[in-house]
Amino acid sequence: MQKVDITSVPVAIIGGGLSGLYAAYLLEQKGIDYILLEARDSLGGRILASNFSKDSALEQPISQHLGSDSVQEVDSFDLGPSWFWPDYQPQLGDLVNELQLETFAQFEEGDMMVERVPNEPAVRMQGYKSSPPSMRLVGGMAALIDALYRRLDSSRVFNSQIVHRLHKVDEHIEITSEDTSGQFTTWRAQHVLLALPPRLVEDSITFEPTLPSDMITQWRNTATWMAPHAKYFAVYDTPFWREQGLSGAARSSQGPMVEIHDASSMGARGALFGFIGVPASVRQSVSDGVLKAHCRAQLVRLFGEQADTPKAEYLKDWSQDKFTATTADASSDGQHAVAPVSKATSGVWSDCLMGIGSEWSPQFSGYIAGAIEAASLAVKSLPENM
Repeated sequence: MQKVDITSVPVAIIGGGLSGLYAAYLLEQKGIDYILLEARDSLGGRILASNFSKDSALEQPISQHLGSDSVQEVDSFDLGPSWFWPDYQPQLGDLVNELQLETFAQFEEGDMMVERVPNEPAVRMQGYKSSPPSMRLVGGMAALIDALYRRLDSSRVFNSQIVHRLHKVDEHIEITSEDTSGQFTTWRAQHVLLALPPRLVEDSITFEPTLPSDMITQWRNTATWMAPHAKYFAVYDTPFWREQGLSGAARSSQGPMVEIHDASSMGARGALFGFIGVPASVRQSVSDGVLKAHCRAQLVRLFGEQADTPKAEYLKDWSQDKFTATTADASSDGQHAVAPVSKATSGVWSDCLMGIGSEWSPQFSGYIAGAIEAASLAVKSLPENM
């Protein structure tokens, strides 16, 4: 068999989150050679799992998935995105079915708790159900990452490769990356797919020659979904709030969490998670231990003393993740952005460089479904004769 030079390929994908892995999956179906470069030491990007062992009842480290074929006896909880809506995101729904992943609806049966005024007891109110229902994956969203990775040629996927520079030279793009030991590698590709948030691309990668100024401005001004957010998880033996006729949902003007949901697994294990409303700039001055204690105290106010003894707690502050957030994201309002232009229409970068991260999705910017849509559009736009 002829050996393929992996340092010179038709397509290079920068980023090993959902959009990058799905683009690789589509390229393999088309028989197109590629490489995928991921800065982290594991895959998944903003899809991040916290694992809790069922057998030993021990807290496991927060970990992104490497795509292992082994099945671990753990509950996985999503510290990144948790839900999808196949009723109006059919492309993602079709992929979940194609990969034969199991789904279940977000638990929303029962009343919700509301903290309206600081220092006053929470009020119990009638809950509501999402329509269409919010769906989750058995094993968490990381199951989607693992399923895609298992269908790829792993020899083309490179972790711990931080891309610093893209240099357009004749008909190729030279890509300079650095590994954890400080060693630099140069790769060559005819086309580059940027599977990163636009703002992160603009902030962390040097382009030679420079990109069009209007495109740079759009990318810089596109907020990165999840980047200013932080999520807290508390894991319990059982979802005890359900015995009280509560859904696990809560809203609060007191905080630190402003929105709380049931995050229990399909088994007997119970869990609650919340979005922290404390601004990113303030969170950076508080230790994780202190913030967890405040979140736990809030759950006690809302759901009773049983909430004070979780079996495990997890906290993920995305604003402090250097491969997700930039300095500008710390002051972002956290809303989904309007998709910026994904490629240059003229000049040396036209027809060879395209953004495929979720924020570039025309319909679902920032959502999981957006990663699928943006990657699909990019692969479809590649020349047929590659």
